[in-house]
Amino acid sequence: FNALTGAQVDTAAYSGKTEAHRAIVNVPDERVERLNEIFAPKKKIPATIEYIDLAGLAAEKKSGFSDQFLGHIRLVDAILAIVRSFSNDAVPHTANSIDPPRDLREIEAEFVLSDMSIVENRMDRLQRQMKSKKTDADAREFALLERCKAFLDAEKPLRHLQMSAEEEMIVRGYQFLTQKPLIVVVNIDESNIRNEAQVLAPFQDYAAPYAAALSISAQIEMEIRQLSDDEAQLFQAELGIAESAMARLIRTSYDLLGLISFFTVGSDEVRAWTIEQHTKAPQAAGAIHTDFERGFIRAEVVHYDDFIARTSLPQCKTDGVMRLEGKEYIVKDGDIINFRFAV
Repeated sequence: FNALTGAQVDTAAYSGKTEAHRAIVNVPDERVERLNEIFAPKKKIPATIEYIDLAGLAAEKKSGFSDQFLGHIRLVDAILAIVRSFSNDAVPHTANSIDPPRDLREIEAEFVLSDMSIVENRMDRLQRQMKSKKTDADAREFALLERCKAFLDAEKPLRHLQMSAEEEMIVRGYQFLTQKPLIVVVNIDESNIRNEAQVLAPFQDYAAPYAAALSISAQIEMEIRQLSDDEAQLFQAELGIAESAMARLIRTSYDLLGLISFFTVGSDEVRAWTIEQHTKAPQAAGAIHTDFERGFIRAEVVHYDDFIARTSLPQCKTDGVMRLEGKEYIVKDGDIINFRFAV
């Protein structure tokens, strides 16, 4: 958490505690920096992600995650599970051995049990409900929950269960833990920084579009985060680190959630706006203000790459790379947009 956010939570004292730590982190994006250089605005606002840090299974009760802990996780969009691969006698592992795949299986088993409890309780209520009055909606939900239960009985996460858009809507309110995208972070020794492929070999099943896996030396990354930019670059060069693992992790979080950025630019502000992939122009306008969506007329759009080739919006218009798009236009990652609206 410290490495990711630049915070200074007491990691030694954190073991055994259950409070949640929160931080909002900027999404690294060179495009925002370049646009900031060109427009020199009063404000630069990058896209952000909020991270919530919880103590983890070892610090929880022996019988598994507490209801309070699970309640925190149910509210998030994706889960980042950190498993230990480093050796340090000063920080004993609660299982007295280092085995990252085992630890991840234990975490996922807790999630499966939690989801199973929700499924079974809802199925019981539906059965009682359908005895007195059976509706098509209840029957469809019960059939879907039966499929979910079969998946969970086989100890499979629901993120791999194929569902239609309608079925996704039916179960959305349950916030199933095993349905959420999962990022597995293997916390490694400094000596394994150059051996990511070997470290991640046991986690090949955790792949896009529903999961991801990467390795990070959190101790090293935390130390880097405390340095000045120049010192950090020297330290990374000495260790052979081309890019901060934290930057990779933040981008992985953004990508796994199916998010993209479009930009608004000007002398007052250069800003990255976060929307889901396949969002149409009026809904993208609504990310700025509901009035923009309600009174949407047209969107003036130029892609970042086309703009950078010219560094001038008037030149983009002259060259025909700035377009007027209507309500059906699907916004692309990197679009620079000016919305026309009337309320």
